[in-house]
Amino acid sequence: MTDDYDVLVVGGGIVGLGTAWALVRERAGLRVLVVEKEDRLAGHQTGHNSGVIHSGVYYRPGSLKARYAVAGAAAMVRFCAKHGLAHRVTGKLIVATEPGELAGLAVLAERGRANGLQVSELTATQIGAYEPAVSGLAGLHVASTGVCDYTEVARCFARLAGAAGVELRTGCELVGAERRADGVRVRLRRSPGGERAEVEAEVRCAVLVNCAGLQSDRVARLAGDEPGVRILPFRGEYYELAPGARHLVRGLVYPVPDPAFPFLGVHLTRGVHGEVHVGPNAVPALAREGYSWRAVDPGDLARLAAFPGSWRLAWRHWRQELGELHRSASKRAFTRAVRRLLPGVTGADLVRAGAGVRAQAVGRDGRLLDDFAFAGFDPADARSPRRTVHVLNAPSPAATASLPISREIAARALAALAAGG
Repeated sequence: MTDDYDVLVVGGGIVGLGTAWALVRERAGLRVLVVEKEDRLAGHQTGHNSGVIHSGVYYRPGSLKARYAVAGAAAMVRFCAKHGLAHRVTGKLIVATEPGELAGLAVLAERGRANGLQVSELTATQIGAYEPAVSGLAGLHVASTGVCDYTEVARCFARLAGAAGVELRTGCELVGAERRADGVRVRLRRSPGGERAEVEAEVRCAVLVNCAGLQSDRVARLAGDEPGVRILPFRGEYYELAPGARHLVRGLVYPVPDPAFPFLGVHLTRGVHGEVHVGPNAVPALAREGYSWRAVDPGDLARLAAFPGSWRLAWRHWRQELGELHRSASKRAFTRAVRRLLPGVTGADLVRAGAGVRAQAVGRDGRLLDDFAFAGFDPADARSPRRTVHVLNAPSPAATASLPISREIAARALAALAAGG
């Protein structure tokens, strides 16, 4: 058969758009289609975060997260500067507020230096030189952390990709995929603007690339591949400092994270537009795209309940999750968590803001995948499926690392294209 496209990318977030751009940069004239089920690009994880350009200080040396975050942070700053996108390299503080956190702070200092970062150890007095309103026993200053607007970055990726010939379709959902020896037949469902009737279309591609984030495990199964993991959605709820309290935070301030829990804790982030984000917490969402407690999808809940990893995860982390749920339900509890870092803040200084949902891959054993994870075609494995490339786990710091991640995905897709003949 004659393929309509060489590569079809599912997902119009920062990773999918970056991949499309990387593909046409690597091979001019490639026929690439990006499909996004929402009516706008960057509508989920990309558009619902605090905009931090992560340094890579938290990640295990040698891991994909460490390598891609360090390289990606530098690349993101260069990209924003080149294309006139708002960004600032502020550095950030990681602050120990209790004696039991000092050992964890030392581990982070060692890990950051192993990852090639400039890390300065601070006494309690030295913390005030960076953030006068912040209190702690000791701290770290990581120079390379910054902030940008990832929605604008993603839109820039889309403009660059479109100018190079990539076709972008929003309001277009993948609902079926049939893998054949010479390509993949894909069914797409479109909802034209303002019309209730859904229209199905069929296209063909040589290689299908899955950058679907919150839906990535489902897209993998639609394409005939069993990912071996499920995406569990964790909602992160934010407050903002009221305008009169924004002076309390100059840059970025983080607590020492709990090593047993893969979230960074409630932190403070001054964004590129002057706002100060406070949060997020991390609570289980009741729908894949559940941005509030009111968003409940019984089908999503039933599928999660049927997956053994959900119960094993709950058993492993129930104490931490009770604390997260308490901070979600009680503004007073949330304020207490913030006051550990910022003693001068009051409940009146905190204003409810938006929420994001993190697409976190979980194995059947209940363990959260700690690193970026890919599946599908593997150039080193002759038995791997030749027509698909899946990004199964790309939570934070995926936006920071989007440029090197996109190059990696594009390289796999081009290798799959070559292997497919």
